[in-house]
Amino acid sequence: QVQLVESGGGLVQAGGSLTLSCVASGRTFSSYVMGWFRQAPGKEREFVAAARRSVYTYYADSAKGRFTISRDNGKNTVYLQMKALKPEDTAIYYCAAGTNRETTAIITPRNYNYWGQGTQVTVSS
Repeated sequence: QVQLVESGGGLVQAGGSLTLSCVASGRTFSSYVMGWFRQAPGKEREFVAAARRSVYTYYADSAKGRFTISRDNGKNTVYLQMKALKPEDTAIYYCAAGTNRETTAIITPRNYNYWGQGTQVTVSS
């Protein structure tokens, strides 16, 4: 069992930055694919970024060049640095942990086993 706790969300103006953190319980953190997803009101949950081990990272097109995912396996923590934020980035951001390392699985929410409670990110124009 893995428990995930996100933090770092908040209200920021367009063009600003935020860094989200997700701390995981358990001793097998390094073996999990860690992903960030987001869900805006009335929309489906969508992939943002994922990190497999500390080397392989994956990004949605909307996140490329602006967001950076990183993980510190010693601290059981995964981060999402977000820059140049836009109003359309407004959503609840969720951290997730999964075991399926296939690229097509990494971007799909149903392939993740554990989820955090989410943290709200609001970008004002």
